[in-house]
Amino acid sequence: MKIGLIAGKSDLPIEFAKSAKAQSKDLTIFALKSITDKQIEKYAKTYWINFGEAQKLIDLMHEEKITHFVMLGKIEHYLLIFSFFKLDKRAKEFLSNLKDKKAKTILEGVIKELEKEGFKALDPTPYLKSLLVEKGLVNNVPLQEKYKKDVEFGIKIAKQIAQLDIGQTVVVKDQIVIAVEGIEGTDKCIERAGKLGGEGIVVCKSARKNQDMRYDVPVIGEKTLESMKKAKAKVLAVEAGKTYLINKEGFIKKADKLGISVIGINIKEDESVI
Repeated sequence: MKIGLIAGKSDLPIEFAKSAKAQSKDLTIFALKSITDKQIEKYAKTYWINFGEAQKLIDLMHEEKITHFVMLGKIEHYLLIFSFFKLDKRAKEFLSNLKDKKAKTILEGVIKELEKEGFKALDPTPYLKSLLVEKGLVNNVPLQEKYKKDVEFGIKIAKQIAQLDIGQTVVVKDQIVIAVEGIEGTDKCIERAGKLGGEGIVVCKSARKNQDMRYDVPVIGEKTLESMKKAKAKVLAVEAGKTYLINKEGFIKKADKLGISVIGINIKEDESVI
């Protein structure tokens, strides 16, 4: 098996590359100029391509005799929508033929397009299992009683929003939805919610129902906490078993220092989640 890692922004592709290298997997990385962290070059042979060079990516994957591929790391949704002029002919045709431009539609379409070329999509979970948030309190700041109803309310709303493919994050306060993540992404959603809701907002993040772990799995990290600090948010609730946590040790130290409670939740539609 020869794995091709199509790497976007964030530390998640680096974590996968580290794990693959530790397991002596045959890995080749396809990184995006000005998007992917350059540190990724340390872990495997790396090709750098421009955003939108779909045909070049496919040609390189064939040249490298890739059999399986993984897509990890963020590519801002707005780039796909508002940078159409940067796409090559193959990418423009692909995007034009989609039924809509929701993230799920685009990513599933990319997988199908690559599988038509003979490459098989690989579930990265076995390589990243240690990063999945477990149920319960993640750090050392207990969840205050006054925030429990907001967590209960918000995490279920987040699940519904994720299923509609609007976003993964909802911010609530006093069981009122303050902000819903759209095309701007999680961090800007949190900052916007801080301006609207003020101190004491609760951030909730969820995967889709029956989340396909091959793509678009929720991720949290220290940058999430920085956005929460700016917004004076007090709680981060995420779906357990379906959310990746980057640099857990550093994340916990930062969350403790900021006084933010971080909790993993098993979401059940008709039952209490806490």
